Amino acid sequence: MNIDWTALHLVRPHALWLLLALPLIAALWYWRRRRGSAWHTAVDAHLLRHLLVAGGQRAWGGLVALLLGWTLATLALAGPSWRQVAQPLWQSPAPLVVALDLSSRVTATDLPPSRLLQARAKLAALLRERQGGEVALLVYADDAYTVAPLTADTANVALYLDALGPDVMPRDGQRAERALDAAVLLLQQSGARRGDILLLTDRTDAAASSAASAARRQGFAVSVLGLGTPTGAAYRSGDGQIAQARLEEASLRAVASAGGGHYARIANDDTDLNALGVLTPTAGVDDRREGNGLAWRDEGFWLLPPLMLLSLWAFRRRGMALVLVACLALPLATPAPAYAAEGSWWKRGDQIDQQKLSTGVAAYRRGDFKAAQQQFDGIHSDAGWYNLGNALARQGQYDAAIEAYDQALRQTPGMPDAVANRAAVDAARKRAPPPSPQGGEGKQPPKSPPSQQGQGQPGKDPGQPQKQPGEPRPGQAPGQASETPGDRSEDKDRGTPDPAAQAQADAVQRQQMQQALLRQGKDGKDTGAQRQAAETPQQREQRQAVEAWMRRVPDDPGSLLRAKFQLENERRKREGR
Repeated sequence: MNIDWTALHLVRPHALWLLLALPLIAALWYWRRRRGSAWHTAVDAHLLRHLLVAGGQRAWGGLVALLLGWTLATLALAGPSWRQVAQPLWQSPAPLVVALDLSSRVTATDLPPSRLLQARAKLAALLRERQGGEVALLVYADDAYTVAPLTADTANVALYLDALGPDVMPRDGQRAERALDAAVLLLQQSGARRGDILLLTDRTDAAASSAASAARRQGFAVSVLGLGTPTGAAYRSGDGQIAQARLEEASLRAVASAGGGHYARIANDDTDLNALGVLTPTAGVDDRREGNGLAWRDEGFWLLPPLMLLSLWAFRRRGMALVLVACLALPLATPAPAYAAEGSWWKRGDQIDQQKLSTGVAAYRRGDFKAAQQQFDGIHSDAGWYNLGNALARQGQYDAAIEAYDQALRQTPGMPDAVANRAAVDAARKRAPPPSPQGGEGKQPPKSPPSQQGQGQPGKDPGQPQKQPGEPRPGQAPGQASETPGDRSEDKDRGTPDPAAQAQADAVQRQQMQQALLRQGKDGKDTGAQRQAAETPQQREQRQAVEAWMRRVPDDPGSLLRAKFQLENERRKREGR
């Protein structure tokens, strides 16, 4: 290690004041040594020095070690440094709370097709173009309500834009000061010391200016985006009256000035958002921007090893030798079986099992089931036993596979994949054909492939073996593949022509579909289609029924917001707010 002595300096130089304690330590040691011997009270001083001459050198050696140790500790605390290293600096940008006016005035058409639609489009552009930082959305009329709290997922906030309208508000009105107070509360609850508030409306009053000034004193800037035109347009108020809504820019500028922000009128492009500064959030005075800086590296730790060696002198007689022997014998004192159960010096037992589990899953997907079995063997968890059963089943060892599934079920009763695979393998074992002249045995992969969490995913098994006589059709699990006499009789009752030919055609079609999906799945695409290809007719019918039912459920976030705001309004009334 090369040291640039010209750059040597101390990170904490004030720690050197501790060196002034060296004379005090020496004096205290000498005083305790003089007063520590009981012979001073019984023997004259001119005779005592002849009696206590032995051991004097060892005592002075202890003083030297004490003073040297204090000096090394002080220098290490001072932080000697001779090089600089890159230091990453991270800080989240200032958050933004958007407050949208949803009073009946927002339905005016001076901004075609309406102010509301223009405001929605502007908010969508803001959420899409903003460069980082958390965003929250508030709406207000007579009172303010939270649509989405502060979040970095702007796409989640955009989901509610199309549902915003005056009809979701419990009462009509235009209380901008309540929206500003609610925005400040959201920022304070998130722990933000600085942030921005954007108000979208066409007019405000003195109460809103006072609320903006209060927000500014707490570190939050208030900007305003004007909705409408000075000429205005007619609208229908909440009580059914026809009125005129005009853009009152003077009141909006007053709020922006009191809040320490900016004002802009809504535009067809991003010039208004750029003027307000909400697309590129800035960091506050006390915040740090993302980047790299240089910092002096504290090298004081190099002084700790000699300091620890000197500390051995603090032990009693022969204590240094005992400590060294204990340190050398520590590895030998740990029993070997504990290492096998708990792991090693550098890895815990669960970390070793997880590594073996990952290696086994990779081998299983390559088709090397023997290697996968070796990795899974010895992992005494539900995932280990489950994956071991899958590897054994793929090798035709059905009895051992069932036992492995049973072990997994003992640890996690009702484990869905283990229950399904055990039933499938048990059915395949009962009807397994006799061994072929080559000594082979019909093998079929389990219903679910292995996973590192022990939760299989039906239909995603990598690779399909060639079909053998008496085996299930490709793409089906053991125990669900071949027809039974009862199935054929049921088909005859239904009047199905030539069930054997139909079953063969279905098998060929399913095999072709599954092979195509498997090739596609290797590229990481359409895994859901793979699961559908491996479904039985009953499973397919059930899935289609559920999907049809879900399509009948109306997707109406506006109703959700309306009910949410109504409940919040009733709660505030009960609290007297």
